[in-house]
Amino acid sequence: MDRFGVLGSGAVGQRFAAGLNKHGYEVQIGTRAPGKLKDFSSRTGIAEGTFADVAAWAEGLVLAVAGRVALDALGLAGAANLDGKLVIDVTNPLDTVPPEDGVLRVFTGPNESLMERLQEAFPSARFVKAFNSVGNAVMVNPTFSGGRPTMFYCGNDPAAKEVVGRIIDQFGFEGADMGTAKAARAIEPLCQLWCIPGFLQNRWRHAFKLLT
Repeated sequence: MDRFGVLGSGAVGQRFAAGLNKHGYEVQIGTRAPGKLKDFSSRTGIAEGTFADVAAWAEGLVLAVAGRVALDALGLAGAANLDGKLVIDVTNPLDTVPPEDGVLRVFTGPNESLMERLQEAFPSARFVKAFNSVGNAVMVNPTFSGGRPTMFYCGNDPAAKEVVGRIIDQFGFEGADMGTAKAARAIEPLCQLWCIPGFLQNRWRHAFKLLT
């Protein structure tokens, strides 16, 4: 799989697109505001396009939008353009209200996940949850004194997870496969935990490490 389309033109989408480009993938990035990424495209050589055009071109996709608009973004990409394709789901079900004592609110319950909602809405796509538990500044080849951090991931399709596992390794993390899509119920809240030191102590350069 060589061609990836990133759906989302914010900081996370730009960082992920640049990371894929760095590691030799062909990349395009989707935006709902044509021309928004003119400077980014000029700097990186990564072409921008509509969600639908990028999704049609790509062999695999990265969903990097705010969780509350994830379903809309996939709708704009088009169900036919998602059919059978890997979708790396970087989203989190974060609410828009301010954090309470550093803890963000989410719009999902404890026995569901945003990725499961997305998988149900687009059953022919092959979703893999990953890269939702770190900020964009440490998403691609971070350097920590404690060594390579852990990236937890999950999904229902083994072949899709194999591709994501390779990208996790290329991006400088140790992958930890947590199983099926249901594990997203546990992986998505890691975003809330990761953000607490940032909101309370302004510390945003850290990551999780699974010790065995």
